[in-house]
Amino acid sequence: MAETIPAGSTTDGAIQVGAQPTDARVTAPASYDVADFPVPHGREEEWRFTPLERLRGLHDGTAVADGGVKVEVTAPEGVTVETVGRDDARLGRAGKPVDRVAAQAYSSFEKASVVTVAKDAVLTEPVRIAVHGEGGTAFAHQLVEIGAFAEAVVVIDHTGDATLAANVEFVVGDGAKLTVVSVQDWADTAVHAAQHTALVGRDASFKSVVVTFGGDLVRLHPRVVYGAPGGEAELYGLYFTDNGQHQEHRLFIDHDTPHCRSNVAYKGALQGQDAHAVWIGDVLIRAAAEGTETYELNRNLVLTDGARVDSVPNLEIETGEIVGAGHASATGRFEDEQLFYLMARGIPAEEARRLVVRGFFAELVQQIGLPDVEERLLAKIEAELEASVA
Repeated sequence: MAETIPAGSTTDGAIQVGAQPTDARVTAPASYDVADFPVPHGREEEWRFTPLERLRGLHDGTAVADGGVKVEVTAPEGVTVETVGRDDARLGRAGKPVDRVAAQAYSSFEKASVVTVAKDAVLTEPVRIAVHGEGGTAFAHQLVEIGAFAEAVVVIDHTGDATLAANVEFVVGDGAKLTVVSVQDWADTAVHAAQHTALVGRDASFKSVVVTFGGDLVRLHPRVVYGAPGGEAELYGLYFTDNGQHQEHRLFIDHDTPHCRSNVAYKGALQGQDAHAVWIGDVLIRAAAEGTETYELNRNLVLTDGARVDSVPNLEIETGEIVGAGHASATGRFEDEQLFYLMARGIPAEEARRLVVRGFFAELVQQIGLPDVEERLLAKIEAELEASVA
């Protein structure tokens, strides 16, 4: 079946490499059409860590849209909020789906939520998008577009129970600044698979903070592409993986434009039997991307026996004319020296462990910049620690 590009869309700044995949670790070219992706069997590089049977048919076409998610947007003055049909010309501009689940979501959604911040607008209050699962299976699409030289903070809060496949687009205009906080605080039985794609304009700044706590399975695919030189992207994330949960974050930053920057820092804590966290960080610096500066970091703290972490940083460089590039990954348990230091000063072992974990996450929580959200997440971390850190 031939690929269909939405009417009115352009490919400027999107990932386009002819008939080749968008990066070296996927098995099919990016496409809006689900038929262009083979059904995964679990041996592909991009699926080998994912328990396919727990996706409830999102990956093989057997999932039927029999449920829904309720989307409510609270926005200050200067923001336009719309619900549009799938034929809206603005949809799909940030980039194409890169796996079968994302393509299934793109092919199956009926209505999309569009949030637009006007050119030059500087918001003093955040835009809040509440996504609440109401049971069953649903497909969704969201677009957040920030006009040139505008500044905004957007919080996307996922709660409730659902089996959800979604695409979320961020189009950041020239000189604009966008911070996005995506919180996955699902019920324990939820399944959430989503592709987040940011198209960053000339001299624009995009900051993403992904926070994952809930859900039976959460698989997120944040991606960044640059539409013009001077763009900057910061991708932060924290996750707390509990008994039996599978949480997977697969990042891809496509440096195909000169003089752009990126910085990635994700941290996770795991506790409980069969808790499984996966972090994949792919950065590609193409031959044309001279003057690139990039770094990615992943840290994991294993709190109990029975938990498993897979952390795979990948850095591919096709030009020597860069400012700098690097990556680091580490997984470990509590450091005995830290605990001894705290306990030697009269702090009980349980409280000492909590202090270590809170300190481990503190730097990333502070990136959010919204006191009410930060306090909520710190309380969530404390509740998780109450369960089994002892």
